[in-house]
Amino acid sequence: MQMDKVLELQAVLLRNHPQMSYKGVPSWPPRWIWLDGAEDKHPKGEFGILRTVLLSKHGANRCFLLIFHEESSYMGCLLFDDEIFCGQINETARGSLQSSYCGHW
Repeated sequence: MQMDKVLELQAVLLRNHPQMSYKGVPSWPPRWIWLDGAEDKHPKGEFGILRTVLLSKHGANRCFLLIFHEESSYMGCLLFDDEIFCGQINETARGSLQSSYCGHW
């Protein structure tokens, strides 16, 4: 049997996924809020080690990321239009806790 078409699969980084947005605004990278630690270095973009992922109790379309970077802790919020996709992101992120550098998203 001869194949007329070949299916090509490509990996997509989560930050580039079309559903990684809320009302047309990209969710990644989130705005990082300093929680505690040595000092607030006002980081932007992708950095740090993912420590905790929390699904919001006040809306299934958002999750919170806690990261550690240079002796300080920061929290960011990801908002989504699709609640199911948010749950999938939450589970995916939980699977890579402690070993995931946020820049790999």
